[in-house]
Amino acid sequence: MMVSTRQTAAERRVAVLSAAVTEFAKSGYSGTSTDAIAIRAGISQPYLFRLFGTKKDLFIATYDQVGTRIVKELSRAIEGLDREEAMQAMGMAYLHLMQDPEMLQVQMHGYAAATGDPEIAAACRRTFEVLWHMVKDKLGLDQEMIQDFFANGMLISVMSAIDLLSVKESWAQSICPGSEKFDAMMAISEARKGNGDVATAQAS
Repeated sequence: MMVSTRQTAAERRVAVLSAAVTEFAKSGYSGTSTDAIAIRAGISQPYLFRLFGTKKDLFIATYDQVGTRIVKELSRAIEGLDREEAMQAMGMAYLHLMQDPEMLQVQMHGYAAATGDPEIAAACRRTFEVLWHMVKDKLGLDQEMIQDFFANGMLISVMSAIDLLSVKESWAQSICPGSEKFDAMMAISEARKGNGDVATAQAS
């Protein structure tokens, strides 16, 4: 069904980005057609290009939207907390986000596409830069703690991608820093499987 012509361009951009998250998550930058995104968004392909210019522009806008959500949720998680508590809260907030398959897949596809495209690489770096300023300026983390923050974030992404949380063997559990954190991660993983739709559960 085509979207209502009464929608504004801004509203249509939102609809296209929502569709793009789903389609790019499934097939990545190279494997996704703009026609599939346009159909899902309920607009014509020519109008999609009027809104976003090129497929690359749309992919970058989609990746930026995912990055913005990550920054927003982590910023919210650290409100009123000191450094140690804030780092724990950010880790758990990020873990929650990575249980959304589309969020995780768009991020991973972004990294894959970035290896061969400087503009996409720059988009990926922007999210890292914003997060760097957040933990440096708001929390006053030193260089070693900042490196640990990003290293743990990448570990969470990979763990979520390969569903390492479902592996109860000691080698898998030892990768998580601390038994309490592993138990919390396991609880999130089990909730994900029980609820099915993580995004819906988070929104409720």
